[in-house]
Amino acid sequence: MRQIKTSLKKIKGKTSKVPKQTYGEEQDLSLKLISTYIGENKKQVEEIFLNSSDIKVHDYRFGPDLTNTAFTVYCSTLIQDEKLNYLKTLLQDLVMHEVGPANDITVENIKDFIFQKGVSAQTVETIEDYEQVAKKILAGNVIIFFDKWNKALVFDALSVESRAVSEPTSEGVVQGPHEGTVENLKKNIGLIRSRLQSRKLKVITFHVGKETNTEIAYSYLEGSVDPEVLKEFENRIGKIKEKDVLETSYIEELIEDSTFSPFPQFRYTERPDVTVAALLDGKIVVMVHGTSSVLICPALYLELFQSVEDYYQRTIITTMIRLMRFLAVIIALTLPSIYIALSTFHPEMIPTVLLLAVINTREGIPFPALLEAFIMVFFFELMREAGVRMPKPIGQAVSIVGALIIGEAAIQAGIASPIMVVVVALTGISSFAIPQYNLGIAYRILQYPLMILAATLGGFGVMIGLLLILLHLCSLRPLGVPYLAPFAPLRPKRLGDAFIRVPLKKLLKSPRNQHMHRLP
Repeated sequence: MRQIKTSLKKIKGKTSKVPKQTYGEEQDLSLKLISTYIGENKKQVEEIFLNSSDIKVHDYRFGPDLTNTAFTVYCSTLIQDEKLNYLKTLLQDLVMHEVGPANDITVENIKDFIFQKGVSAQTVETIEDYEQVAKKILAGNVIIFFDKWNKALVFDALSVESRAVSEPTSEGVVQGPHEGTVENLKKNIGLIRSRLQSRKLKVITFHVGKETNTEIAYSYLEGSVDPEVLKEFENRIGKIKEKDVLETSYIEELIEDSTFSPFPQFRYTERPDVTVAALLDGKIVVMVHGTSSVLICPALYLELFQSVEDYYQRTIITTMIRLMRFLAVIIALTLPSIYIALSTFHPEMIPTVLLLAVINTREGIPFPALLEAFIMVFFFELMREAGVRMPKPIGQAVSIVGALIIGEAAIQAGIASPIMVVVVALTGISSFAIPQYNLGIAYRILQYPLMILAATLGGFGVMIGLLLILLHLCSLRPLGVPYLAPFAPLRPKRLGDAFIRVPLKKLLKSPRNQHMHRLP
């Protein structure tokens, strides 16, 4: 009896270790081929899309005495009703006129017609396994299964509402084109093709992500792009095929060289004209379905100061505005730290009248210059972030009123001096004068360690910080291209579109890939 109980316990222990199959278990659908039996195919489709109410299945009968059966499956939230109505009459209209009389329609006739003539009125293809079935349905296609046929027909019927082409809010211009890219990848490629009608323009599309199956396209102009840069880019982007990418910024972080660098190594645009100009300049552009941002690879430091309107204005105007941007960068990066260094360590470098004014305004301030600057910069960044996140109609008003009230209240309460409010305000405004938003963020981040160095070592600390930033910039090589090119390594003949802009009649004669050069 004891032996029987012991045996039962062993059997019970073994059976308890057997894992139970649960719904939604991962299956390799590529190994499951479409069956010739329509009932088995319908059951498999229903299992794949279990608990998905927007997946619709409809049965059809046709042929002599309605003995032949078929069914369609599609995602009702992704397709056009017009195309669906067309497919519903496929067996009664198209097949009847092209294949034969309605009473003589058979699966064999349909197969012969598809393989020999195709369907001219609709894009059609055949698939053989359930992995393709799942992908095609979720991509906005209608799938038709026939009894006694181990293949399925795929008809394109995608219809998802997308934003109309309009001017991008972040890159508005007074003069020039007023249209921008949208969240539809095909439309974006079309906008580029319409401006760059060259057979050398190459567009490669592929899908990434096991769950998202996101469509991505990258493009380049053959003959302008550096082959080594292109090879390096393709090696890196080929490693992200298993990643679930939702936006172009995902790709930026996945393929960039220095992830922890505050400086952007790629740049963004939502303008087709900027994208085409980048392609002509030898760049690689990346587009993702579902986002309007176009990623331009690689980005060089001096290019981040260029705006699309620089090429739509006269040379002298563009040059003055561009030099103003460089001055704004210096102010955004160094003004608080210079003020801290002068007021703390080097008051003798301040003119006497101005020094007396500064001393009078700082009288009664309980904090040192460093802490005072940190408090005011924090308030400014907090108001900027609140203005971005709040609803647009009240965000601007709150930002302006908040800045005025907090600045005045801080002065009246003796928390900050008037000169510090002016310094912080000028610093914040200067950071917004940079065309690339992510570059402005980089300088707002770097001003904090510079202020700490200024408070500990004075002007010497500021110089150390600037030298470290310069060394870091020299070390960056996005996709193997020197980040400071053509300034370092110096190429004097290629500086015509760097700090200044030479007339277009000289600029357009220069080599297209003037910035895309590598160190010897």
